[in-house]
Amino acid sequence: MRVLLTLTSIALLTTYVETMVIPGVPTIQKDFSTTASVTSWITSAMLIVGSAVAPLFGKLGDTYGKKRMYLVAMVFYIAGVGIAGFSPTIYFLILARAVQGVGFAIMPLALAIITDVFPKERVATAQGVISGTFAIGASAGLIVGSYVVQDLGWQWAFHTAFVLSVLMFLLVMKVIKNDRPGERAGVDYSGAAILMASITLMLVYLTEGPTLGWYSLENLALLVPGAALMVFFFVYESRKTNPLIHVSILRIPNIFISNMVGLVSGVTMFLLFFGVIYYAELTVPFGLGLDIIAAGLVLAPATVVMLVVGPLLGRMTTRLGPKPVLLIGAVVSVVGMVLFIVQRGTTTDLTLDSAVTFIGMVAIIIPIVNMISISLPRDSVAVGLGMNTMLRNVGGAIGPVLATTIMTTYTTPLVMLVGGVPVTVAKLPSSFAFNLIFGVAMVLMAAMGVMSLFVRNYKFPKSSGGSGEAGAKVDAHPSSVNQTVE
Repeated sequence: MRVLLTLTSIALLTTYVETMVIPGVPTIQKDFSTTASVTSWITSAMLIVGSAVAPLFGKLGDTYGKKRMYLVAMVFYIAGVGIAGFSPTIYFLILARAVQGVGFAIMPLALAIITDVFPKERVATAQGVISGTFAIGASAGLIVGSYVVQDLGWQWAFHTAFVLSVLMFLLVMKVIKNDRPGERAGVDYSGAAILMASITLMLVYLTEGPTLGWYSLENLALLVPGAALMVFFFVYESRKTNPLIHVSILRIPNIFISNMVGLVSGVTMFLLFFGVIYYAELTVPFGLGLDIIAAGLVLAPATVVMLVVGPLLGRMTTRLGPKPVLLIGAVVSVVGMVLFIVQRGTTTDLTLDSAVTFIGMVAIIIPIVNMISISLPRDSVAVGLGMNTMLRNVGGAIGPVLATTIMTTYTTPLVMLVGGVPVTVAKLPSSFAFNLIFGVAMVLMAAMGVMSLFVRNYKFPKSSGGSGEAGAKVDAHPSSVNQTVE
């Protein structure tokens, strides 16, 4: 439990810091006298680097020890937040955020450490606690960040994070025991470099699409080599004797479905997040006309619900298996999207809709993480979780772009009387735009439900206990562990 509390505290801190920066973005743009497109890289740099390095750090964790690489990742994170608050230019700040992105590899490593520390029948519950914490951190960061930026300045978002991160680093050194390194057969750095280059190019394409144009030669010059490198990566890895990750593992049904669901859930989560936040802050009658603090408070109850139901859904995953929980998550998420479409006229409506939908989302995240933890051999768990994190981050990059594209495509003019003459002063997202956002999310969740039907279910008997070794190969060798495979 001390390990779980430590890892949960760090997950809370990192998600809190990342969303804490968001309210300060307009102020940062003003302070550095730069453009919105350049300022957007404050968030993009961390996301892109974090996605690119996650599989590599996972592999290094499997090879050299998860605690060791967790501490290395934390050093990068501490360095990033430490220098960010003293940034003399916007480009220095973007560089600091990229360094933070390297540190974000602690996420898959934390989930892998849980797999090592807890008996396999309790892994899902522990991972549920951490998954629920992400939402709490995001909500707290959005609310507290508004006050910090307003009263102290955006620099203090990083200064406070630096102090807390150092304290957490010392806590990890004391609480988490050194784990047993895997077989040191070397790390496929060339394969990691190919994958990192591919993901970086494709995420930059997604990030710059609204600015450069989706079909501009400049932007296609990022997408085409990025996609080609991704194809080359899988061909290259299939021929390596000691690859970054065995391609055959990715073809295990439960692993393949977990990754596809992770990608879809990443798109849906950020599609939903952007849609709800924009609608809450949009002026009446186009939205609810809330300020950023009030908008965060609307979402706060939903995130608390996620923290409460996370462990419960973890226990359900243990007792019933991942397949029923995934299906429940898909159904509840679809219901939540329908509520957003038909009932969002008040802050109470928005809070209720968010709570229902977020329950569905956490019911999706917990089973896919557990499926990877249980289905992979011990020496591939961290890299497998790193790949899944990468795909969820790719989805997280697609979601905001898709949401903003819909909102800028379907607009309604805001007309005001100027000297008695009606004048269009702005074009704001229409009601249809938000209906379309939630409708697309609903279709994605329904598709995820269909994918879940192909999951090979497993569950642990009530009598299971003790210190069973984590990382059981469910699909490959179901008879080797104390569980029932259906």
